[in-house]
Amino acid sequence: MTVLALEPVGGIAGDMMLAALLHLGAPRGALDEGLAAFAAASGAVDLRGTRVLAEPVEVNGVRALHVEVRVPPEVRDREPHHRPFRAIRELIGRARLPERARDLALSAFTRLAEAEGRVHGVVPEEVEFHEVGAVDSIVDITGTALALTTLGVERAFASPVPTGMGMTRSEHGAMPIPAPAVVELLRGAPLYSKGVPVELVTPTGAAILSSLVEGYGELPPMRVGAVGYGAGSQRLDFPNVLRVIIGNDEDVPAPVLSAVELPNAATAERPSDELVLETNVDDLEPELYEFVIERLLAAGAQDAWLTPIVMKKSRPAVTVSVLCSRDQEQEMRRILFRETGTLGVRSTPVAKTALAREVLKVETAYGAVAVKIGTLEDGTVTLSPEFEDCARLAREFGVPAREIHQEAVRRAREEIERRT
Repeated sequence: MTVLALEPVGGIAGDMMLAALLHLGAPRGALDEGLAAFAAASGAVDLRGTRVLAEPVEVNGVRALHVEVRVPPEVRDREPHHRPFRAIRELIGRARLPERARDLALSAFTRLAEAEGRVHGVVPEEVEFHEVGAVDSIVDITGTALALTTLGVERAFASPVPTGMGMTRSEHGAMPIPAPAVVELLRGAPLYSKGVPVELVTPTGAAILSSLVEGYGELPPMRVGAVGYGAGSQRLDFPNVLRVIIGNDEDVPAPVLSAVELPNAATAERPSDELVLETNVDDLEPELYEFVIERLLAAGAQDAWLTPIVMKKSRPAVTVSVLCSRDQEQEMRRILFRETGTLGVRSTPVAKTALAREVLKVETAYGAVAVKIGTLEDGTVTLSPEFEDCARLAREFGVPAREIHQEAVRRAREEIERRT
């Protein structure tokens, strides 16, 4: 089975995804034919004369491809400031595209319309796209769908997604980073800021991830066939690139456990040596603890929690604990010292056995729910729907959260049985 792994080293945008796939080896001819089909189907969206320019670049020592969608000036001058979702949906439906490419493109725009609808409090049919409705975004998403189809990608996974932080400008004025639509699209996905005040994930990039990726985490087992790098426009202290790796997961042997791991353990359980860092705090304003935990998790902590305690002279206090790997210890200590004002942090080595896991998105009658899946040594799976997804849908549709929770579990089990 053909597998695609996405590694958003420096974020993801529609043009970065298209560039990475072309750099990987997606045939340029299929993209040009798709653009021609769009031009023939043009109605509310005029794509006549639109071209995709691909240029090799070097980003922080990494060779990559950068793409730019060139729209003729006379067409760009006629571009509306707003474009309804239905106009884009009709265009994609009319264009003579491969069925798989059409489905992927429609899925991305539909998910984006649903996300924008939740943000603005309107039904998807009434959503008016701004920047995402521009010709270049339409070409980026549809070009990506065409490239994925010609490459024969059957499954896709991604590593955790860096979003950036701070504020950016949009048609609506100043907006937080990540944008509200990005947060909606990536519910259930592991996100972190990377500590840079720039937008690393665009709504177009998030829509592609949401419609394509079935799980987030480590690189999936695969025989690597080709690698591509798509460059963004930012110049940062790290490469502003998206790396994509394509390969095959057939006949890939299971990892061999070393002698220091648990005896007779199956490959589903992976023992590892971690650290628990702790500090006792008795002089921090209570509302600030949430930010401390947020910073620790954003920096890559595996877990972080608070425990109420009583210190000397019967003073109430809180123990802040964080579970992390040894190579994260220095950064976690720095955050604890900086954010809590503590004068000392203690560490305790711990042994952790973790189940192999993935995040699977399932469609319920009320919307998408992310389900965390853990696999035991005998093949038994544990399923844990994302509570925030269940609660959000329960509030939106006025139904019990347990009903959505139960359906998500059932749908996930059906998907697992289908795979096997």
